[in-house]
Amino acid sequence: MKTQRSTVTDEEHRVLSFRPRTSPRPPARRVSGPTEPRYADAAQEPLDLARYEHPREEPDDFRHRMLANITACAFTVVLIAVGIWLAVSIADLSRPQDCTLMGGNGCVRIASPHI
Repeated sequence: MKTQRSTVTDEEHRVLSFRPRTSPRPPARRVSGPTEPRYADAAQEPLDLARYEHPREEPDDFRHRMLANITACAFTVVLIAVGIWLAVSIADLSRPQDCTLMGGNGCVRIASPHI
């Protein structure tokens, strides 16, 4: 069996040097086209989340928010309870079938009338 050796020359390899970032802002990208900012006041705004905050017309309704959170929590608890009940019910229904398939006797309980 022949062994294949790759023929790699020094011209195919390149070493990349990574410099640590020293400035808080990334370097500006060169874009073909107009270099004006999109908005007139975009150059004066600070680079934080304050520029996305807008004053609200009406104050927050914390009571409504709390009721919505309680309702969502109760709905989640009900869904979890129904899911657990369903899993237990399916497991109980499959036990006699598993017993019968394994060849067991007396797998199903038969209710006898009380006399």
